Amino acid sequence: MATAKTTTSSRDWVALAGFVTAVTAAAVVAGQFMPGEWYRALAKPSWNPPNWLFGPVWTVLYVMIAIAGWLAWRAGAKTALGVWTAQLGLNALWSYLFFGQKLIGTARATFLVDVTLLLVSIIAFIITAWPHTRAAALLFVPYAAWVSFATALNAAIYWLNR
Repeated sequence: MATAKTTTSSRDWVALAGFVTAVTAAAVVAGQFMPGEWYRALAKPSWNPPNWLFGPVWTVLYVMIAIAGWLAWRAGAKTALGVWTAQLGLNALWSYLFFGQKLIGTARATFLVDVTLLLVSIIAFIITAWPHTRAAALLFVPYAAWVSFATALNAAIYWLNR
């Protein structure tokens, strides 16, 4: 495992601001495609969480995603950073595919592919970050759990609305 930095330079703070900005941009893009009447009309499983829960959960997760990326950067985990970037793009893309495109029928499988790739990239980040910064890897564990749940929820919504 790489030795963790014990001091934080002004360059580190600027980098953290960059990670926060990148995550905020992804959240803003995702936020452009919100559930509406179309989503309310879909059949959902009984275990679908209340809509008010998604905002607070994603806010906490986005903070953790930014910090994890920054920690991986500080640790010099280049492969993990590449995976981090990919997962952020897939994260933003999901809202567009699901809420923005309002996909119906077999086309709805597109968002299932995206959310599955997102989950794979989250797990890949955990694996590639672990040798360099366990803190960054551990910050992605709740994200992996939430996206696993979201993947199951997406699949159930797909199944109920074929």
